Amino acid sequence: MTNSEHKKYLKKFIQQLHEERFYDAHESLEAIWFPRRFEDCDEIKLIKGFINAAVSFELIKKGKIDSSHKVWKTYLKYRPLLHKVDSEHLSDYQNINIHVEKINSKLDINSLSV
Repeated sequence: MTNSEHKKYLKKFIQQLHEERFYDAHESLEAIWFPRRFEDCDEIKLIKGFINAAVSFELIKKGKIDSSHKVWKTYLKYRPLLHKVDSEHLSDYQNINIHVEKINSKLDINSLSV
């Protein structure tokens, strides 16, 4: 995947989060993650975390709170990698993180009853 394609998928992910199209957002990042899923790379793990955040939001929309909590924990596991990743896409990842955290504060995942 070229850098411009990578960037295109990141921007698409942000737009889809903004539009609350969480399933589509997850699919956009999977285009980056899936071919590289077996790499032991912090950047790929961070992307996996963002995918899980989108999945968690989609599960909330479907009323599957318990499942959402479980998936959200995976996002939280990988979130600290944002401070370790050395990538030309770092500013995009930081922007994604801001969007994810805004949605989380709106939905308040941790306060939802299981």
